[in-house]
Amino acid sequence: MQDKPDTLLEDKSKSFEIRRSTMLKEMDLIQEIIKRMATTSFLIKGWAITLIAVIFSYKSDLNATHFVLIPVILFWFLDSYFLQHERLYRKLYAWVVQNRMTDDTELFSLNTLRFQRSGETIFSTMFSLTLFTFYGGAVLLLLVYLLSRTWFPSWLLDCVCK
Repeated sequence: MQDKPDTLLEDKSKSFEIRRSTMLKEMDLIQEIIKRMATTSFLIKGWAITLIAVIFSYKSDLNATHFVLIPVILFWFLDSYFLQHERLYRKLYAWVVQNRMTDDTELFSLNTLRFQRSGETIFSTMFSLTLFTFYGGAVLLLLVYLLSRTWFPSWLLDCVCK
């Protein structure tokens, strides 16, 4: 009779360790995805800055410079897509931390559809404070540049820029 409570305690301990190990593996998996999303977002911002710098460094044809807004807006949209998914994976991570020790549903599932009901869309992410400040400022800077090249005579700009 004495062996039975010890065996039950050992089984609970083993079960706890298995659940803990599973939770840690799942958390590592989600953390790696979040890290990749953040890295991709950082690289997109780098490419956007590089594109803007190239545009300002070349005194290209005025008709061609109007097309510069298209890639910047596309980078903005793409960055918003990755940021939205990063946030969804953060919600999944928080759910795993909170519930995995007591709940085995959707074990190792990386599907974030259950968290998308929060009302956050790609467009709301585009106009979040961080992305709107970065890309909105870039678009504003490009618009000022394009308008200055269109409305001011070139000799005036050459005098001011020197």
